[in-house]
Amino acid sequence: MGKVYLIGAGPGAADLITVRGARLLGMADVVLHDALVEPEMLEYAPTARKIAVGKRCGRRSTAQQFINKQIVDAALTHEFVVRLKGGDPMLFGRADEEMRALEQAGIEYEVVPGITAALAAASAVKRSLTLRGVSRSVALATRSRAPDSQEIREQVNADSLVFYMGRDSAPEIAQQLIDAGRAAATPVAIVEACSTARERTLTLTLEALAAGEAQQWLDPAQPSLLMIGEAFAERGARTQDASEQGLVDERPARAAA
Repeated sequence: MGKVYLIGAGPGAADLITVRGARLLGMADVVLHDALVEPEMLEYAPTARKIAVGKRCGRRSTAQQFINKQIVDAALTHEFVVRLKGGDPMLFGRADEEMRALEQAGIEYEVVPGITAALAAASAVKRSLTLRGVSRSVALATRSRAPDSQEIREQVNADSLVFYMGRDSAPEIAQQLIDAGRAAATPVAIVEACSTARERTLTLTLEALAAGEAQQWLDPAQPSLLMIGEAFAERGARTQDASEQGLVDERPARAAA
């Protein structure tokens, strides 16, 4: 019986995987990988058998129960198995379901963390998720499809909001946030295909997002993140607002002795 490594591939770019993740990929007999994993990433495992088990919104995908079975079956016939998951395995990656399947089968496993897309997206737009005097809390979320869900009203309390898998429902998310009390002028940054050669960014307001102004810009074939909050405002405007609130030290620099 082999051992399984659940490895975070990071946000997209092949060189943003951790050193440990890349090293373990090179030792793998089998790699079961997500659809969002870049082809260059698989070059770290030149001799491994590659099995695509990805899920893509609106496309035919592998059922999670079948993925669990494939991982277990691979560990029963191979010594070194890698389950390569986009971003970080522990965030919106269904890692818990896969870990439970391995535990029930008595198979040893290890989790190797990866850079989640929200962190790379913040770097892409050069905006900090947290900002002194502006943003002291961050919520990483997906939009629930559950009827009468109150999650939007709960998430509005976070200063910075990052929605994963929110492309198709972006106008609805924005309108729900406005209805829950967010200002219509709240800045929004959208990052598409984060950290890859296909990366694009768009900035607008919550009101414009609610009006559907981003929908024609968004590419349905690419993953995207919605980043909402005052921390994502243009730096000049943000500095001016902070100055008005007494948050910027405007004292003249002391002359050198």
